[in-house]
This record gives sequence, C-alpha cells and structure tokens, in this order.
Amino acid sequence: MTGEWWMALGGGVLIGLSATVLLWLNGRIAGASGIFNGVVFPRAGDVSWRVAFLVGLVVAAGLYMAFVPGAPQPRVDFPRAGLVVAGLLVGFGARMGNGCTSGHGVCGLGRLSGRSLAAVLVFMATAVATTLIVRHLWSWA
Repeated sequence: MTGEWWMALGGGVLIGLSATVLLWLNGRIAGASGIFNGVVFPRAGDVSWRVAFLVGLVVAAGLYMAFVPGAPQPRVDFPRAGLVVAGLLVGFGARMGNGCTSGHGVCGLGRLSGRSLAAVLVFMATAVATTLIVRHLWSWA
C-alpha cells in the first residue's frame, strides 16, 4: 500500500507531460474521445498521429500490466452487457459534453476553461452517484 501513491503520482505526471508534449509538438488537445472520433471520421493527413496515440495508450497499459508486479488487472467477472451499456453511455456523454475526461479534466482545466470546469463537475457528480447506486444500493460490483 505504501507505494501506491507514488504510482498514482507518477501516472499523473506522465499524463500531464504527454498532454503538454502533444499540445506543444502537434498543437492538439489530448482528448481521447476527440482523437478516436478523428480516426472513425477521418480527414486526409490527420489520421496517423491519432492512431499512434491510441495504439500507444493500449500498448503502454499492456506493458504496465505485464511488467509491473502487482499492477491492477482487468476484471473478468463483470457482466458483458453491463460493459456494453456503460461504454455506450460514456460515449454518449462524451459526445454530448463535447469532450471526455482527458480533454476536459486534464487539458481543459489546465487551460482554465470554464466549460471544462462545468463538464468535470458534472461527470464527477455522475461518477459518485453511479458508484453509490452500483456498489452500495444494488451491490453489482
């Protein structure tokens, strides 16, 4: 337990650093939903960096789980239908809010965006309510 906060701090620093580097070198915001949207609905000359970013997210997580002892592993006991519904709701919310947690929470707040602050407050309140319902009222997780 004593090393967990170091890992969280290191992860936060790496996320902030990667968002900053992407903005400096590419002039782009590191919002994962917007990056993914640009792969699904591509524009000429604007796909390769997006694919590299998304592949890097998956590969880095895989390497972390493979080589860091005690790294959290994905849950296999959660109902597949629940995961599909949750994924669709997250996608809908990101589209409706014009960005996701990385775009608003990491990049938007870092730029002191009022719209991002409102979005973060809404999705954090939703996360707290969802956790209360799923874990404590319905005991699903």
